Amino acid sequence: MYLTSYKIPSHRLTGLALLLVAAGAMAQPIYRNVDKNGKVTFSDRAPTASTEPAAAPQGASSPANTAGLPYELRQVAQRYPVTLYTSEDCAPCSAARTLLTTRGIPFEERTVKSNEEIEALQRLSSQSSLPLLTIGSQQLKGYGDAEWSQYLDAAGYPKSNSLPAGYRNGPARPLVAAQQAAPAPRAAAAPAAQPAPPPAAPSDPGAGNPAGIKF
Repeated sequence: MYLTSYKIPSHRLTGLALLLVAAGAMAQPIYRNVDKNGKVTFSDRAPTASTEPAAAPQGASSPANTAGLPYELRQVAQRYPVTLYTSEDCAPCSAARTLLTTRGIPFEERTVKSNEEIEALQRLSSQSSLPLLTIGSQQLKGYGDAEWSQYLDAAGYPKSNSLPAGYRNGPARPLVAAQQAAPAPRAAAAPAAQPAPPPAAPSDPGAGNPAGIKF
């Protein structure tokens, strides 16, 4: 089994190159460990006998659409929300999306296109390769169906699609929200018509821009 990822050069956005990263498949199971403070991590080491159960992590974000989900799936999705980071022309990203959709995982998708978004991705994951999957605070870098399935299993997601008929994940959104341009200042209302004044001296250079708009 192979992990595949899509490498995004930070100095340019055109001609994005595909980077294939080979790694050995994980043979051991993945365990979910919860410490006494409620911090959840995933590891190939079994939890110790002293591990104390804890409630869901505080402040955990939930996917955009959990309405109408079966109770158990909704609880998992709220406790360990799944987010997929993708880019255009990224074959591993398409394969990752297909895995999540086929298995019935509620997830958010965030796209990485601009230089600003690449920098945000690097701050998030310390790399510029895609796809990136987060399950709660756990990050999985590079696509591998076996590894991703193990982590989804450990988080408690069902192994088969249990989404209600007609359920749809929300549309993909940019990683960095676009800033809306400030509206242009409105020109002052034209004064009421007045009798034509007598010829005057040449006007000053700014008379042709009564609204004061700067370009």
